[in-house]
Amino acid sequence: MNGLWPMPTRTPLNPVIHGKLDQGDYTVEKVYFESFPGFYVTGSLYRPKGFEGPRPGVLSPHGHWSNGRFTENLDIWNDLNQGAERFENGGRSPLQSRNVQLARMGCVVFHYDMVGYADSIQITEDLAHHFNVQRPEMNHSKRWGFFSPQAESNLQSIMGLQTWNSIRSLDFLEILPDVDTARLTITGASGGGTQSFMMGALDSRLAACFPAVMVSTAMQGGCTCENASGLRIPAGNVEIAALFAPKPLGMTGANDWTVEMTAKGFPELKKLFNLYGQEDNVSLAQLNHFGHNYNYVSRSAMYHFMNRHLNLNLALPIVEQDYERLDKAALTVWSHGHDTPEGGPDFERDLLRHWHEDNQRKLQASHQSPHAFRNVHGPGIEAIIGRTFERAGNVELELTSKSDQGSYLEMVGMLKNTTHDEAVPTLFLYPSEWNGRTWIWPTENGKSGLLKSNGKPRPIVQRALDAGCTVVGLDLLMQGEFLPPTEEATQNRLVSNPREFAGYTYGYNSPLFAQRVHDLLSLVAYVHHNEKRPSESIELIGLNGAGHWIAAARAVCSDVIHRSAIQTQGFRFGDLTDFKDVNFLHGGAKYGDLPGMLALGTPSELWAANEEKDSETLLRNLYASSGFPARLTMTSSGNASMAIQWLLERD
Repeated sequence: MNGLWPMPTRTPLNPVIHGKLDQGDYTVEKVYFESFPGFYVTGSLYRPKGFEGPRPGVLSPHGHWSNGRFTENLDIWNDLNQGAERFENGGRSPLQSRNVQLARMGCVVFHYDMVGYADSIQITEDLAHHFNVQRPEMNHSKRWGFFSPQAESNLQSIMGLQTWNSIRSLDFLEILPDVDTARLTITGASGGGTQSFMMGALDSRLAACFPAVMVSTAMQGGCTCENASGLRIPAGNVEIAALFAPKPLGMTGANDWTVEMTAKGFPELKKLFNLYGQEDNVSLAQLNHFGHNYNYVSRSAMYHFMNRHLNLNLALPIVEQDYERLDKAALTVWSHGHDTPEGGPDFERDLLRHWHEDNQRKLQASHQSPHAFRNVHGPGIEAIIGRTFERAGNVELELTSKSDQGSYLEMVGMLKNTTHDEAVPTLFLYPSEWNGRTWIWPTENGKSGLLKSNGKPRPIVQRALDAGCTVVGLDLLMQGEFLPPTEEATQNRLVSNPREFAGYTYGYNSPLFAQRVHDLLSLVAYVHHNEKRPSESIELIGLNGAGHWIAAARAVCSDVIHRSAIQTQGFRFGDLTDFKDVNFLHGGAKYGDLPGMLALGTPSELWAANEEKDSETLLRNLYASSGFPARLTMTSSGNASMAIQWLLERD
């Protein structure tokens, strides 16, 4: 969901280190390097003095402190009086304080800017962290900007960019000759805590991880830079942090959204680490007498954690000492002949274009075989849909009516998915002489789309029944029985947040398109596991506006689908211009768009209509290399009648 599958190309960092300041027992240097070509990560490099051999490397991301690395807190007297800070300098810049102390403990620390803060000015703070209203000029199918439907459809977000910056920052630390690559770690608070546990989940090079005041079962991070569509469905920060197990994970809590971690979240983490036999590797300093912070008391817990798990072997207790606080003029990297790089709207578009094109090159390299295609595209498409056939759940039918119509039996009921607490109104039409084939047939109007106004099957459906095929229709979410008569869903439901950022809704809730695919998976699971009427062949039909649902469902359950007839009408997720659209799917365009979903079903038998030449080439190549070219039938102008005829001609 951070847009890092597949991982972007690690282009040359071209690091620049300059302006060394000797602070006595440590030094501070200015750093900038390119995480993407032309996009600069900026920060301060703290190095210890008086230590021999390679030293532990610490990434130090900051949260939403005003001005970031340059922050200067003027209201510190309460902190000093309450014991939250020991020294005025520590209180004025708690960000610098931890870096200085870690350097004095013998660590090499890279304190880097969040996007839009301090020296990171190519993407503005206002855009990255305060985005509010969609920008029509950035919602373009070829040259788009952040927060646009196109960026969301390609999983490009500020959070993803920041996470990539963190990964490249670890790359930077790793190449420094004085860094011990076996002792790499990360710590940050608030938004920096978010980056810390995200890195813990994503980068196996880290030996320890200490996210402060961020891991909890409550609020998950309120900034646009801490949210990405799809990221927390249906899990959250505790589960993401837990991915670091069994390696050492330390946390702090405060009188904020982490206030209940002792009772909610931490016990479960302890149980998880205990399964590994490493219960002592997870710790929580719950400091509820302080508000949201990374103050001296919290930092002290971190210092002792680092001392233990990085094998620093320092005498206890570790007590933070005063230091000379540096101001913006001393810290800025854009000085002494190092010019500020260009930014702005065109730069933003170029950055996302590079990210997109690099991603597409990597994906296209997997087109050589169905196996390679499935290994690369498969995890991506499964992630954005959010469910697979294996995770479809336990599904039962609650029958509400059953009537004998002579040549067929009509049954209406409610499919109950007890695993996911979902219900799907369903219509079964069983022919009196069943041939063992079951056709799952959604329509734009739900199950009523299979019937005429008098309740009898439409002629095209009757053809299937006469041939001995069972036909099953359903009301997908926000169809048929889900809505009052004559109404239809015109857009996705959104959370009550006035800011027009897709991640605030889809970061925690599946879009309607994905939920409808989940409904189809429930039906497929019911038919597949039905012991009373076991099907010899399960077949999917998506015609006249239903093709994109079937393509997506087939992509994640093709192993149990014998054949499908899909009329795509040229639909593309990348063409949508509104993230509220009922067909919006975060990441929908990234993995080959709809053709990628069609291709993921190889070599299940397929009839496909209305696709473009590049899509046809991809499908034909994959079916040919799978050894089953005859299982693919494609036509540029096929209609519903042709699709049904093709199905009826199959054995």
